[in-house]
Amino acid sequence: MSIGYRIASGREHVVQRDLTFSLNAGEMVCMLGPNGCGKSTLLRTLAGLQPALKGEYSLSPSLQRKSGEASQNIALVLTERLSMDNTTVHDVVALGRYPYSSFLDGLKAEDEAIIAESLKQVGFQLSTSLNSQLSTLNSFFNAHSDGEKQRILIAKALAQQTPIILLDEPTAHLDLPHRILILRLLRQLAHEQNKTILISTHELDLALALSDRILLMTPGKGIQLDTAENLKKADAFTSSFGMDIFNPLG
Repeated sequence: MSIGYRIASGREHVVQRDLTFSLNAGEMVCMLGPNGCGKSTLLRTLAGLQPALKGEYSLSPSLQRKSGEASQNIALVLTERLSMDNTTVHDVVALGRYPYSSFLDGLKAEDEAIIAESLKQVGFQLSTSLNSQLSTLNSFFNAHSDGEKQRILIAKALAQQTPIILLDEPTAHLDLPHRILILRLLRQLAHEQNKTILISTHELDLALALSDRILLMTPGKGIQLDTAENLKKADAFTSSFGMDIFNPLG
């Protein structure tokens, strides 16, 4: 698959050509590479937000939930900092249920249970007390910290109940403890729920320590997908970043 953009004149700006790789259920893959190499472009292409310039990708029958319904197969969490005034936590997570419902019918009891369970899975302790649950679910999204907002957005992706979750720099804007917690959480979700999780990140040390495999992208020269150990042995990081990133003093 080749990825990039079609410009107004009809020409194409190719970011990466002839990418070939496969991702497995039950693994967390971190995508690394310098700025401009195509990480976000690849995620947006896989999520269906923009077309591939060439080629295609497919889901194995064991992953595909419903043919032709991308929103029931792939969830996407983008890096933009969202400011949603007067929007509750419940409303944000509920967006993940709309691929299965209609705006006219509204949410059913099953949807509400999935919303509450998704928040629990990302660490929000909802009490069995109705008043306590209402307090958490009806709190305003903007009233939460950046780390909590990121967990709420991941809960929205979980509520979507897709076998694949794509995340574009999910630890951006977070301090170190919260960056560790988010990546630990995603690794746990991949392993325990057998999800395929692909993350674009600049968190080199955390990616090397926590990911099952690394998808290393080099500007204009494609990708390598392997374990961190094998990529280190092949000196692939130096080729991708153009410097010895493990020896910053040179």
